[in-house]
Amino acid sequence: MTRIAANLTMLFREHPFLERFDRAAEAGFTGVEFFFPYGHDHDAIADAVERNGLDLVLFNLPVGDYAAGERGFVAQEGREAEFAHAVERGVASASRLRPDRVNTPSGPAPDEPASYERLRANLALAADALEAVGSALVVEPICRLDVPGALISTTAAAARLLEEIDRPSVGIQYDVYHSLRAGEDVFEVLDTYLPLIHHIQISDVPGRHQPGTGSVDFDRFFEVMGSSTYTGWVSLEYHPEGPTLESLDWFRERGLLLG
Repeated sequence: MTRIAANLTMLFREHPFLERFDRAAEAGFTGVEFFFPYGHDHDAIADAVERNGLDLVLFNLPVGDYAAGERGFVAQEGREAEFAHAVERGVASASRLRPDRVNTPSGPAPDEPASYERLRANLALAADALEAVGSALVVEPICRLDVPGALISTTAAAARLLEEIDRPSVGIQYDVYHSLRAGEDVFEVLDTYLPLIHHIQISDVPGRHQPGTGSVDFDRFFEVMGSSTYTGWVSLEYHPEGPTLESLDWFRERGLLLG
């Protein structure tokens, strides 16, 4: 059965952050992710993961000033030292929390050779540092409707990037929401790029709520996942329409979530 994880930044917001681990386990999840560990007590997170028997699936490298709207700066000129520091912070957190994967989007940058060269070099640095502490890097394409000027905004662009950096441990974080907003066909993407996809996040479109609230054929999606060789997680990264527990009914009715 496809492994389903809860994004605790977006789900169970009815509860304080550390309590969300308990609520996710009670709801039947065996894996969790969240945006950022920075600023949280790492020992308390590790304890919440351990006492609930959860897998920590993923968190993100620092992406700049998130509150001000930054969503990555990996390819930006003059910020190489800042990115190296972001990698140090991410590695320090990964060494304590042991996530399966750590994600970064490219962020915006001019569409020119120097940006791609900088992106490749910085991602290689991050991949090697994370691999040394037992975590793997994933790169998330973000649609330009949400992040104008995002250098890596499509799955095809991410696939070309992986070929260029040539590190088997590095994969794509595929977000159904961003893929559709970028004009991609989800099922064509899965058919073409699934071997390169190491982590998946889902929400319905439009609205970015739970399956059944938009136009995505998630029954077909999970049929494809169930018959594929994909061994990663599918994480629920949506804004619940209504209480979180009620938003999970769609998954329970289909036997995708037990609890």
